[in-house]
Amino acid sequence: MSPTFTLHPADFSNPQTRDLLALHLAGMHENTPAGHVFALDLSGLMAPEIEVWTVHQLDRVAGIGALKRLNDQTGELKSMRTHPDFLRQGVARTLLDHLIHRARSEGMKTLSLETGRGPSFDPALTLYQTRGFQPGEAFGDYQASEFNQFFHLTL
Repeated sequence: MSPTFTLHPADFSNPQTRDLLALHLAGMHENTPAGHVFALDLSGLMAPEIEVWTVHQLDRVAGIGALKRLNDQTGELKSMRTHPDFLRQGVARTLLDHLIHRARSEGMKTLSLETGRGPSFDPALTLYQTRGFQPGEAFGDYQASEFNQFFHLTL
């Protein structure tokens, strides 16, 4: 982890956290065909099976991401977003490494994710693949389409 970043459980009362979630949802709707947005809103992220983390640089929220427990063996990455002011500074890498560590420490054997296709998704896909995620089949309640794709990491 970069020494300039710290990780904290998300504080949903923090306006910066709420603003970053709103930015994330707007981006998903802007870059995803109707009916294919599976990003969680604030109430969805507050579900008991989800833990949400924020990356901070000093007093600023630089990124957010969530780990959703699907069952005893499997987790899902959700709501990964870096604030635009912190792009390409290691925020997403720091957060992803932390969520992978959390999944392992919780005894999960597989970590999965669903994402879209297109230029706006390419940086995230590159990061996931450098961390060992492999393309695979749909999981959970997802249905495969021409737009979405699925990745899995054996822990």
